[in-house]
Amino acid sequence: MQGRVNRLFKKEPVSVDPVQKCKGALCESEPDVGEVPHTEGAGRNLDAKPKDIEPIDYENVLLQKKAQIISDPIRDMLLFPNEDFQIGMLKRHGRTLLPIVPENARKEAHSLLVTECIKTYNTDWHLVHFKYEDYSGDFRQLANKAPRPEKLPVHVFEVDEDVDKDEDTASLGSQKGGITKQGWLHKGNMNSAISVTMRSFKRRFFHLTQLGDGSYILNFYKDEKISKEPKGSIFLDSCMGVVQNNRIRRFAFELKMQDKSSYLLAADSDQEMDEWIGSLNKILQSTFEAAMQEKRNGESLEISDDELSGQGRSEHVTSWESLHCEFTKSAREIETKKNEGRLKLFVLDADTQKLDFSNIEPDVKPFEEKFGKRFVVKCNDLSFNLQSCVAENEEGPTTNVEPFFVTLALFDIKNNRKISADFHVDLNHPTVRHMLSNSTSIMNGGDGLATSQKSINGIPESMLQHPKQGIFSVTCPHQDIFLVARVEKVLQGGITQCAEPYMKSSDSAKVAQKVLKNAKQACSRLGQYRMPFAWAARPVFKDSQGNLDKSARFSALYRQDSNKPSDENLLKLLLDFRKPDKMIKLPVILGNLDINIDNVSSEFLTCVNSSYIPVKRFENGPKVTVTHEVEEFVPCLAKLSQPFTTYNNHFYIYPKHLKYDSQKSFAKARNIAVRIEFRDSDEEDSQPLKCIYGRPGGSVFTKYAFTMVLHHHQNPEFYDEIKMELPTQLHERHHLLFTFYHVSCDNSSKGTTKKREAIESQVGYAWLPLLKDGRVVTSENQIPVSANLPLGYLSYQELGMGKHSGPEVKWVDGAKHIFKVATHLVSTVYTQDQHLNNFFQYCQKCDSGAQASGTELVKFLKSLHAMESHVMINFLPTILNQLFRVLARATQEDVAVNVTRVLVHIVSQCHEGLEHYLRSYIKFVFKTEPYNSSKCKTVHEELTKSMTVLLRTTADFLTCNKLLKYSWFFLEALIKSMAQHLIETGKLKLFRNQRFPASYQHTVETLVNLLMPHITQKYKDKPEEARNANHSLAVFIKRCFSLMDRGFVFKQINNYMKWFSPGNPKTLFELKFEFLRVICNHEHYIPLNLPMPFGKGRVQRYQDLQLDFTLTDDFCKNHFLVGLLLREVGSALQEYRDVRQIAIGVLKSLMIKHTFDDRYTAKSQQARIATLYLPLFGLLLENVQRINVKDCSPFPMNQASNSGKEDSSFSLQTGNTMLTPQKLGNTLDNSIHKDVFGVISGTASPHGSSTPTISAVRHADSRGSLISTDSATSLPERNSDKNNSLDKNHGCVGGSVMRCDKLEQTEIRSLLMCFLHVLKSMSDGFVLGKYYPRSLDALITYWNKASTAELMDFFTILEVCLHQFRYMGKRYIARNQEGLGPISITHEKKAQTLPVSRSRTGMMHARLQQLSSLDNSYTFNHSYAHSDADVLHQSLVEANIATEVCLTVLDMMGLFTHVFKGQLLADNGHNPLMKKVFNVLLCFVQINQSEMALKAVFAALRNLVYKFPSTFFEGRADMCATMCYEILKCCNSKLSTIREDASTLLYFLMRNNFEWTRRRSFVRTHLQVIIAVSQLIADVVGIGGTRFQQSLAIINNCANCDRSVKATGFPSEVKDLTKRIRTVLMATAQMKEHENDPEMLVDLQYSLAKSYASTPELRKTWLDSMAKIHVKNGDLSEAAMCYIHVAALVTEYLKRKGIFKQGCTAFKMITPNIDEEAAMMEDVGMQDVHYNEDVLMELLEQCADGLWKAERYELISNVYKLIIPVYEKRREFEKLAHLYDTLHQAYKKIAEVIQTGKRLLGTYFRVAFFGQGFFEDEDGKEYIYKEPKLTQLSEVSQRLLKLYSDKFGPENVRMIYDDGKVRRAAFENICLLCQFSFLSSPLSLNLMQPVASFD
Repeated sequence: MQGRVNRLFKKEPVSVDPVQKCKGALCESEPDVGEVPHTEGAGRNLDAKPKDIEPIDYENVLLQKKAQIISDPIRDMLLFPNEDFQIGMLKRHGRTLLPIVPENARKEAHSLLVTECIKTYNTDWHLVHFKYEDYSGDFRQLANKAPRPEKLPVHVFEVDEDVDKDEDTASLGSQKGGITKQGWLHKGNMNSAISVTMRSFKRRFFHLTQLGDGSYILNFYKDEKISKEPKGSIFLDSCMGVVQNNRIRRFAFELKMQDKSSYLLAADSDQEMDEWIGSLNKILQSTFEAAMQEKRNGESLEISDDELSGQGRSEHVTSWESLHCEFTKSAREIETKKNEGRLKLFVLDADTQKLDFSNIEPDVKPFEEKFGKRFVVKCNDLSFNLQSCVAENEEGPTTNVEPFFVTLALFDIKNNRKISADFHVDLNHPTVRHMLSNSTSIMNGGDGLATSQKSINGIPESMLQHPKQGIFSVTCPHQDIFLVARVEKVLQGGITQCAEPYMKSSDSAKVAQKVLKNAKQACSRLGQYRMPFAWAARPVFKDSQGNLDKSARFSALYRQDSNKPSDENLLKLLLDFRKPDKMIKLPVILGNLDINIDNVSSEFLTCVNSSYIPVKRFENGPKVTVTHEVEEFVPCLAKLSQPFTTYNNHFYIYPKHLKYDSQKSFAKARNIAVRIEFRDSDEEDSQPLKCIYGRPGGSVFTKYAFTMVLHHHQNPEFYDEIKMELPTQLHERHHLLFTFYHVSCDNSSKGTTKKREAIESQVGYAWLPLLKDGRVVTSENQIPVSANLPLGYLSYQELGMGKHSGPEVKWVDGAKHIFKVATHLVSTVYTQDQHLNNFFQYCQKCDSGAQASGTELVKFLKSLHAMESHVMINFLPTILNQLFRVLARATQEDVAVNVTRVLVHIVSQCHEGLEHYLRSYIKFVFKTEPYNSSKCKTVHEELTKSMTVLLRTTADFLTCNKLLKYSWFFLEALIKSMAQHLIETGKLKLFRNQRFPASYQHTVETLVNLLMPHITQKYKDKPEEARNANHSLAVFIKRCFSLMDRGFVFKQINNYMKWFSPGNPKTLFELKFEFLRVICNHEHYIPLNLPMPFGKGRVQRYQDLQLDFTLTDDFCKNHFLVGLLLREVGSALQEYRDVRQIAIGVLKSLMIKHTFDDRYTAKSQQARIATLYLPLFGLLLENVQRINVKDCSPFPMNQASNSGKEDSSFSLQTGNTMLTPQKLGNTLDNSIHKDVFGVISGTASPHGSSTPTISAVRHADSRGSLISTDSATSLPERNSDKNNSLDKNHGCVGGSVMRCDKLEQTEIRSLLMCFLHVLKSMSDGFVLGKYYPRSLDALITYWNKASTAELMDFFTILEVCLHQFRYMGKRYIARNQEGLGPISITHEKKAQTLPVSRSRTGMMHARLQQLSSLDNSYTFNHSYAHSDADVLHQSLVEANIATEVCLTVLDMMGLFTHVFKGQLLADNGHNPLMKKVFNVLLCFVQINQSEMALKAVFAALRNLVYKFPSTFFEGRADMCATMCYEILKCCNSKLSTIREDASTLLYFLMRNNFEWTRRRSFVRTHLQVIIAVSQLIADVVGIGGTRFQQSLAIINNCANCDRSVKATGFPSEVKDLTKRIRTVLMATAQMKEHENDPEMLVDLQYSLAKSYASTPELRKTWLDSMAKIHVKNGDLSEAAMCYIHVAALVTEYLKRKGIFKQGCTAFKMITPNIDEEAAMMEDVGMQDVHYNEDVLMELLEQCADGLWKAERYELISNVYKLIIPVYEKRREFEKLAHLYDTLHQAYKKIAEVIQTGKRLLGTYFRVAFFGQGFFEDEDGKEYIYKEPKLTQLSEVSQRLLKLYSDKFGPENVRMIYDDGKVRRAAFENICLLCQFSFLSSPLSLNLMQPVASFD
């Protein structure tokens, strides 16, 4: 009592420092960021940085403790593995069968750019492989992460049992063939308050059966379904006789009971009555005879005390010990079974299964050739309506009458460009192709060799000559992309003339013959020349997602307009393609083009790329169809570009236009054809190179190509595309030569060789050098045409003024640029970008030995900033390789810095969605230069220096910000360079402190120190830059652990942490914990923490270890990373919610990772890891009050409802200790400073400046103006006495103010999961009495060092674990998953009797309702309609978590009780620690547990009773009473196994009590069981049904079958106890009937309390129960009176014992009813009552609190008059001051009430009920309803109207609001009538009011 008053006193807000007041208070709500108030002093203390801990010199420690490490059995956990990383080469795999670079390309290449590109494409991938990298990420990235078992064990919980499950009561019948009978009877109403009348009889079905212990029970039901729970029971072992009673009803008989009550039953006939009376008398007779026999046996075998002291005693003890041995054997079997199939807690944790990709690094792949949307084009046929047989003998198929040639290409009308190369197809029939046989050699570029003898890249040329399938690729698909087919034919004349026969449909045979004749002449004469003929188009895609429009077909074949043949004109036509009104105007050629498109599938095995190199899986064969890949012209945009990976060097030529109408050099120049050649010289004997891709039917490569010919056009336009394969190395003399021919189309001349001069005549030459300024010429060019071609024509150069150099050239049309030609380069070795080209040229110049100028090089480096983005992407690996090469060879700082600037620029450009290319480069391409101190330095040294210069430069802030944003690239390059350098130079074998020079370490440290101010100062303005730099720095430092001196790396972490302090903004906390998360995810995190003892000397045993259970300086130094993390988590717990959650998440993820790490699967390894986290205990103990939350949803799906409940009411209350009344009043007073108030309530954060908004106090009911209710949101307050505690003064957590607001449930669960994991890891495999893991010694050492208060807190945490992870049932989980929040409380419409239950509007009544319908609300019954697999799976997971947590905590409790038995036995087991341990053990049975877990729990409780009998059977009976109460609740379980185990445990308790008293009796257990039964009935638990009767029968059977006590009176005493229990159940049967009617319930309990006036313990039980119901209803005055009667009862007892001077008369001034307590008698139960003065003081304080809440201030002084003398005698002045202060406040309240006259204690109504059919004898009676303050008459009337309308129908209920006389005649047909009237004051009822002594 003294401790409680002290705590109360210390919460005085005026006199206590805000820091102290913060402890133990409840937080009303969680403040948001930036709204956190703090007191001035608190702010100063907390803003101070925590003490810096210098880490150990890791490398030296390894050397010093080498012997200890080697001798450690699990030394692998202490050392890094050998060869932790290595460098390697990964073979580059291409798509093609042959090498992607031609064999001679490397030899031919001279240009540095070409050489480096080829080198890039040929070089294999360079890798640095960290062997254990798979373990360096988040636990979700572990390769061998242990998944959740597919089939989790199924656990049975009572909460999931069907609430309406039928139980066959007949199954409880005797197996010996006892008497049974059943039938209909009429049962009279036996309520003593209501007289029995004829109408009170109710027809019920009765069933007489024998229980398992031989006793008989008479159950009655509403119908014949006896399988249901009975409506009531009559126990015949309490029946004294059965007599006939016809006074009230015929055929009635009466059962007279031992307690002088009786049951009146009536049969339907005289015969039935006789049968029932006969059966019942027969049972009574047999019961009487059995009882007499037992009595005789007991008397003959009674053992005296003297005999007990002799041998007989030892025999009985032996028998008892043998019985205990059987229980112990059973317990060990349970223990062994319990440990089978145990699951890891984190396997079940919800966070483990969440898909969280936020912390997962991107998957990096090597560079590969990528394509857009690919589709295949299959060309089947081209047929015109004009057809005939072309064979000379007219035998053969009917075909087209002349050859046609198809060219396919893709056009994008949206972007107005051609997006693919041409795909040429020859669909002619072989007989038609034969028409061209004479001109084959000409078409082949003059090469007359048989093509069948040639092969291209290993493929026979014949397989490539007639392609019909092509694969197109489109990077940006959309609906405006068209596939265009152009049709050409052999040159004959004008297009209109040639197309006319094909456009007519009449007389086709004659026309066909005529066309065929002309075609044969043309083919033989002009076979190599083509003319345009027709075109068609079709859309390709349905949408922009790349879905092919397969349903579309090619349009009609439109005749080609000879004036508009170019691509530009075709694009204009395509714009109108979807406009039928315009397309219909175009002339159509009658024919059909059959070409299909389809998606590319794996069937296309035989495929060649655009360079005719076979792709893998290519198949050779004469019948194989080769599919050609068609080159895509990707737009020059960075986002569409990709780094080149293959060699490609194609050049496309597009002759556009020739303006020859003004030329005078040639007489005829109309039908003009252009021949294109590629030459490497202009000498006389030079020949064209055979590098032009040929057309179908000819050679694959040719020396020249012709354009199409437009008939009679002097200014022809062209649309031809000529594709060339360029040589690897180009030089200045490579050029294109264009030769112009006039082609004669006159059919009169014969097409013979002799007259060829007449067919074609040269009409000009033009040439175009390929290189200009070292770059390939592209885009459009306007060039002059020459009439002659002199030798050395390339050297011709205009000098101006009409002069020139070089040979004499005759220009056509005055040397005007009359020929337009366009070129397009598709090359991966040449670039069109001038800046890139110049840079490589200068680098080549420097490499060749020229004197390098730093200034010149800087100029070229700066020019690279202007490089085009797509070029940068295309040549990315080559450019980066060259820049790093220049960086390593830089001799001037300016050069190195500018190289780094260019790198920053390139990296920033690539991050626009192309970051993966950079990652691929770093991982697979980057290779540091071979180290040569004379020529070059290392990349990592130079790059680190340059980065420090850029970070120091304040002027170039843009580059600096980019460097921060993309710092990962540079830091990854540093790591790879360092790793390659160590291995290539052999320094990996050196000691770590010798691997890198001191200068480099200094540079790295400088880099870290320069990065930090940018991170911590730019997080607001540049959040992305700060976050990226922070993460990149963390990854860099993490990787340095594998490369550098680890002690040096620890120092860098310390340097990082120094930039943060408590009270930082949330973003900085996020950055800090992101850094810690990355660092702690290092693959060798465990060895870095050195999980080994650091004690002095050689340590052999755990007991001798100097283990740290708190964050001491030594711990944080020796185990640096884990110490740092725990320090920061501890500090974060004092911050606001978001920060806490981040910190806890990092810690939890790390511990989950340890669990799943397959390197540490052994139990000894997990235990060793757990020792690293022992300081977590200290952190939790410091915050025990903040995690001490058990009255909340354990299923964290609907957090909103949880927080809402927490914020809805305000209470300054901790555990069961309430603030004094006046303090609560003061709390609401505006005079208290708002900051002080915030600190008290816990809403104030130690950091921040703003003041929280204090929500108004929400009253649950308006009965009292200062109502306050008990809150179960926290466990009892911990003891503050910690003088002998573990040393916490050396803790590293900064800040002196501890927050006191409650943590959120997710935070609590995560912390507790970590806590349980540590406990489980240290005790894994522990079996009591069998196996003790060595790691348990560490836990025992912790317990030995902890103070009692810390142990209490430790067990508080264990208790919170049970509550937080408790299983709530499938129905609850289903509701949460549906998002419906907590389960709604619904009430069944049950029969109720007057007075009616009032529906409260406040929180108190809601809690009563929740209790009354608990079974309906929280059980999984048949109405559950959710069969969803997710719900069942979730419930299965939750069930396994609850069970595993239960077993883990149970292991801890078993270990502690076993090891610390002596400490627990202090004061005969009546000490705070024992009580705490006992409370935790009882907690197991107080919340939902699985059937398997409860078996282990009951075994543990039996063990506790056996080990500590004095705790239960000596001194105060508190623990024995609580044990009985909880066991009896389990005896009513729906699960038979639980009932059996509970019954056995209760019998074990009785038997143990019997043995403790030397076999005299078990009075204590006997009395406490009766009291517990009474409490259960009062709490409306619902005991007394068939399940409970079965349990009582089991107890009786245990006593009857126990051979060792058959010779004693123990069995009969047990039977007597069960008999008394049944008597109590019958006496209180009506309570269940009125469980929803609080007023009637209280009336019944008051009657029971009066009946137990002679037995103080039982009377106190019922008075306490009444007080609880009153408090729940908000009837605070009535509750206070109950407290007064309880105190008076104890006072009277103490007076009779001579302990206290005054008796119950001392309370006469408070209530005149107090004389009831004077009726106390000292029966047999009184010998076990242990009331004393301390108990009385507690009760009197409770009275004062109750009176204050009820606003009965005048009565408080009468109570304090009894307390003050006692405190004065004890000289407890602090408590006295507290009491007088309370009196002072009370008197002020009285004065205030007298002055204002405002104190409304309630509103009263008179309610009269009328209705003979329903009320019977109550008809016409009136009741006074006391309602909350200011309740309106309409509220009460509407509430009752709804209640009775729902029950009897609205047509049968009437409400009368007139207080006059009721005329019943007007309401004859109404069964229920309610009359209401308002009473201004209850004094009108002449009720006696207590008078204060000063009145």
